[in-house]
Order: sequence, then C-alpha cells, then structure tokens
Amino acid sequence: MSDQEIKSTPLESLHIELGGKMVPFAGWNMPVQYTSNMDEHTAVRDAVGIFDISHMGQFFLRGAGAEEWLNGILANDVNKLAIGEAQYTFMLNEQGGVIDDLIIYRFGDDKIFLVVNASMIDEDFAWLNKHLTDGLTLTNESDAWAGMAVQGPDAVAAYAKLFPTRELPKRNGIDKWDQDGSTFIVCRTGYTGEDGFELFTSAEQGATWFKNFVDAGAKPCGLGARDSLRLEVCYPLNGSDLSPERTPVQAGLGFFCALDKEFIGRDVLKKQKEEGMKERLVAIKYTGKGAPPRPHYGVFTKDGEQIGELSSGVFSPSLKEGIGMGYLPVKFAKIGTEVDIDVRGRKFPGKVVKKPFYKKD
Repeated sequence: MSDQEIKSTPLESLHIELGGKMVPFAGWNMPVQYTSNMDEHTAVRDAVGIFDISHMGQFFLRGAGAEEWLNGILANDVNKLAIGEAQYTFMLNEQGGVIDDLIIYRFGDDKIFLVVNASMIDEDFAWLNKHLTDGLTLTNESDAWAGMAVQGPDAVAAYAKLFPTRELPKRNGIDKWDQDGSTFIVCRTGYTGEDGFELFTSAEQGATWFKNFVDAGAKPCGLGARDSLRLEVCYPLNGSDLSPERTPVQAGLGFFCALDKEFIGRDVLKKQKEEGMKERLVAIKYTGKGAPPRPHYGVFTKDGEQIGELSSGVFSPSLKEGIGMGYLPVKFAKIGTEVDIDVRGRKFPGKVVKKPFYKKD
C-alpha cells in the first residue's frame, strides 16, 4: 500500500502531540508506542491505559427482522442478545473460514451496531450487502466516529471522573446517550484481559475525549502494548491467528459458534466438531532464553521436522519470556509437547502450554 493510501484517524494530530511513534497498520497511520511497550503494557496491567480504536469500522443495521437476518449470517446466536448487550461473533465464508471477527451491539428492536476490524471494513460491508434482504438497511458510518479503548484496573475510576452521573454498564453491556451535541456509545468489553470499556463518539470530539482520559490518568498506549497484552491472554488477531483458511473450531473458539442454528459456514464447523481436525491453534512459550518470537517463525519437532509456524509471537512483559500461538497438527498440539522455534536460523526451545499464558491473581 502506498503512502498516499494510508488513512488518518481523527486522533492522529493528538498522537503526535503526545509523542506517539506512528507506523502504517491495516491501512492506517497508528501509534506503535509513545514511551515504550513495557511501560504501556505495565500501565494497563497495573493501572489504566487508553488506545485509539478509531480505525475500526462502525456499521449500523436497521429494519424489521434485522436480528433474524443477522442470525443467519453470523456464527454466534444473536437471539441471545437482550437490548443493551454486546456479543463477540464471527463472519464466515462458505468453507467455515473467518472473514472477520467482530462485536455486535443491540441497541433496540431491529437496530444493531457492528464494530469490525480496520483492514476488513470494505470487505465486510460488501459481504453483508451481498446477502442483505429487502427491508433492511446497512450503513457504513465509520468516518463519522472516533473510538477509544480504556483498559486496566483503574478504568472504572477514570470513567467516573469524566462521567460522574453515568454508571458503567455490566460486562458486555452497553450504554448510549447524547451530550454536548454528540452521541456517546460505551461498551464494557476489551482486548487486554483487564477490566475496561470502549467509548465511541463523534470524529470531531474524539481527540478532546481521548485527551480528557489522559488527563484523568490513562496512559496513552500503542499497537505494541496492544499486541503483547492480547497475546498474553490468547485473544486472536484477525489476519494472523484468524484467516479465511481457518475455522473458529480450529482456533479453539467454537464456543462462540451456535451450531444448533443455521448460518453461513455452519456445516463445515459441525463436521469438524464431529470428525475432528487435522490442526488446531495452540499456545507455545519458550522454556529458556531466546530472541523474541515473531509471526511466521517456524515451529519444529525436536527431531528437526517443521510442523508449523507461529501466527503470533511477542516477548511477554508480564511473564518475562517469549510467547506465541500457531497452528500445529493435532498429534503435536498436546499440552507439554516440546518444540523448537526457528529465529532466523537459530533454534530456541519451547513447549505447548495451556491457554491463556497470563491470568490475573
């Protein structure tokens, strides 16, 4: 992708003002870090950090029967969503592969808000429109919104400072209101394994509210900390751990797929559940010192046979060791299996471990 095609979020100028080091990511100019990955990672684990998520896509689905239609498109059971609740789910192709993982928010009868991955905005919108039925309206309002994720044990306190008259919703709950000429949407979810929430507001007001949270004690965090935080708790990254060639069942996420209903890709997932799989996504960590693991590094048996490659890999600031995930043949996917990770021609010992790598005490 050329420099001319790189997009900017509404918060880009603020990131630069705050010292963010900017890099291209999923077609967007995003901060990879402000101080250091270690500082930002630790702030989220111990206090509170804030991430720009304005690059993600925001769709609205409206019309009679919206829930019923969406239930035939997405893998999770939309009918389980009460008004005011959110749900993690998958958009699959006919082969059961992951087009995207996303969160849907049910605002009311026949009105649903969808948040999709930044690199998949156009593809997701086209896919949904391809299957859209008469009477339903799907709009891509991504340019109108700014988004931020506030994460960490002190996230609730930061929210209370800025919105003293509003209470954060319960886990996976949502709230929506109008204030100062802008609409606010908040959801109690996250991508770090910590307590926290996502806040969406108008693109025009996004930088103001991001700065307000920084002033309330939230440390600005970049993509580096996001990646190490999410990998420590084994949250998958679309395009790396999830892809159109892999199913949620292979990724160990079959519990987000309601196989008792019809949806695109269901039959493949059902067959995998019944007959088993050839490969599945496992967690691997170093058993000794080694250069930080990275995506696409080869995974080998102790006899030197390559059996896969890492889909994700980082040095874990919390555990002080290298960690990664990758798809391995089932016979090598058992917990305790010893492997070697090839890092630019050097082999470092590791083993398959139980997910997640990190849990709060």
